[in-house]
Amino acid sequence: MNSYELSRKWFDWSFENPEKISPNHSALYFFAIEHCNRLGWREKFGFPTEMAKDAIGIKSYNTYVKTLNDLVDWGFIKMIQRSKNQYSANIIALSNFDKALDKALDKAIVKHVTKQDESIDSIDKPITNKPINDNNLSVNWDGLLSQFNSITGKKMRVVCPKTKKQVTARLKEGYTKQDLVNAITNCFNDDFHKDNPHFLTLEFISRSEKMQKYSQEIKKAKPKQQDRL
Repeated sequence: MNSYELSRKWFDWSFENPEKISPNHSALYFFAIEHCNRLGWREKFGFPTEMAKDAIGIKSYNTYVKTLNDLVDWGFIKMIQRSKNQYSANIIALSNFDKALDKALDKAIVKHVTKQDESIDSIDKPITNKPINDNNLSVNWDGLLSQFNSITGKKMRVVCPKTKKQVTARLKEGYTKQDLVNAITNCFNDDFHKDNPHFLTLEFISRSEKMQKYSQEIKKAKPKQQDRL
């Protein structure tokens, strides 16, 4: 028995019984696993009520008792000895939950990942061979993201609201979409960004002062020292 096996069995069961569970159940069960782990995986161990309530943020004693009883009824926790009151500890053990499951969660995850991969593939296709339309201020954000990833080799998946606002502002100021591509390329070729690639983001590039600095005609990357020898 280990944390991973217990976690997997919990979420298999939870996925098949969504009408029964609440966040409190997950929080309490995983705190019980954590507490057992810290005690060296004892077969049975004390589980103080107030400590558990504080750890997962449950204020009501009645809510805590109901949550714990549910986990006992469902077979995830064995109640060895009940506490006499809310200020004493229950003695519990973790069950090696082995109820038959049809692995519905595994199937759902595989299906979701497949769809996600297909979506990412369509976003990451290079579009550098397509001219950018400067006739209006509308922006194909997926296209811009693909172009950024194609030039920089990064795998950014989302254009955040702040970046969208900055890009739109730069276009209103008179910059073209080609200027934006130039800025991405020049930033990528800049020695500073080669040493500090974490700064190379659309948010950074679309700032007013950065567009002014990098949006001119595309500059070729400087050869490395060893290339000049």
